[in-house]
Amino acid sequence: MKKNTLISLFFIFFSLSTTAEYRLGVDYRLVDNPLPVKRDGIVEVSETFWYGCNACYQFDPVINSWASRQESDVRLTKMPVTWGGIHQLHASLYYTIEALKLDPSTHAAVFVTIHKEGNFLQNPKAIEDFLKKFGVAPEVSKQYMNSFTVKQMVNRGIKHSRQLKVSSVPMMIVDGKYIIESKGSYENILKVVDYVVELQRPNS
Repeated sequence: MKKNTLISLFFIFFSLSTTAEYRLGVDYRLVDNPLPVKRDGIVEVSETFWYGCNACYQFDPVINSWASRQESDVRLTKMPVTWGGIHQLHASLYYTIEALKLDPSTHAAVFVTIHKEGNFLQNPKAIEDFLKKFGVAPEVSKQYMNSFTVKQMVNRGIKHSRQLKVSSVPMMIVDGKYIIESKGSYENILKVVDYVVELQRPNS
């Protein structure tokens, strides 16, 4: 067999061996009752998370780095879970940080405060003290935490969480239609996300 033929066969084999074949129902699944697709040409990738989740803390810089490498037609959004009282309190903190337009690094600081400093931010006073470090007066924090806008966002999160049957964190949701659960390494999860994004692109 000629040398050039051998080289060609090698590259074909290498290409096939490195192209992952992800399967519906195994690596990712369809949502039973999906959210409406906006049809705006953008694939929305949502990460369900909780500040108190250590796996979410570890995943945060990884998913943020992934988001920074995406084209303009892929957008990452965060969906704080709202299962119980503490989750809803932390969801209110997330939406307050967003509403105040604080630097995105503030979210990372929440993770550090909880997981490295042992401050679980388990009541409004603790949250007010935390945000004070970022130049937010306690009365302003209280106003935003109890605002109609933040409460509406939390209530919407409760509704979407139930509709999507969010049962774990971190979990990735593509266009409110596909779910990729946390299995294996973060690198593998994001490879599945990339695959599903390509699958969904023509329908966004």
